[in-house]
Amino acid sequence: MLDYLLNALITLFVTIDPIGLAPIFVGLTRGMSRGQRRQTAIRATVTATIILYTFALIGEGLLTFLGISLAAFRISGGLLLFWIAFEMVFERRDQRKLANAQKAIEEERVHELADIHHLAVFPLAIPLIAGPGAISATILIAASAPSTLGLIGLLVIIGALVGACLAVFLLAGPLDRMLGTTGRIVLTRLLGVLLSALAVQFVADGVTEIARAAMRAG
Repeated sequence: MLDYLLNALITLFVTIDPIGLAPIFVGLTRGMSRGQRRQTAIRATVTATIILYTFALIGEGLLTFLGISLAAFRISGGLLLFWIAFEMVFERRDQRKLANAQKAIEEERVHELADIHHLAVFPLAIPLIAGPGAISATILIAASAPSTLGLIGLLVIIGALVGACLAVFLLAGPLDRMLGTTGRIVLTRLLGVLLSALAVQFVADGVTEIARAAMRAG
């Protein structure tokens, strides 16, 4: 159980990347008042929590309904997580996130009459917090829960990590200045290497499961 929860914590921490979202949030909410920033942060984290909880609880059932085996999803999810790790190590993920954030800011400036808080849903909640990597990891980890208690522990971890995102959003300015450019680069690369190892493990587990199923069928 401890290994399961530790693996869940590390995987989701790396894929959600609360600290890395600080400069994105600063850019997206530039020009907002403190109250508007707080409201945007709360709405984004609540939305992301609902999304991740939903996939944790019904993700495996959804795969079954669609006729997708868990082994196949482990392989595809592992490859997706590996790509995210690759982007983190070679500093491409932050560039992509910043590009998406800048696009959203520019669109908001064009549509001045639009509700500014829609930024809480896109791109903050989706795909920056509850992105494809986090959703894939959530489904995979939930599917391998050893018991109901393990699944409850996963939900607690998700809530804690999204809560960390909320704390980071509320302290985004000071935190970004404290880490600095060098600190963000070092942290991102270290987490990327760790995520790549976890992604390879997901793929290996999926291949092994498919191989065993083929041997049983043969």
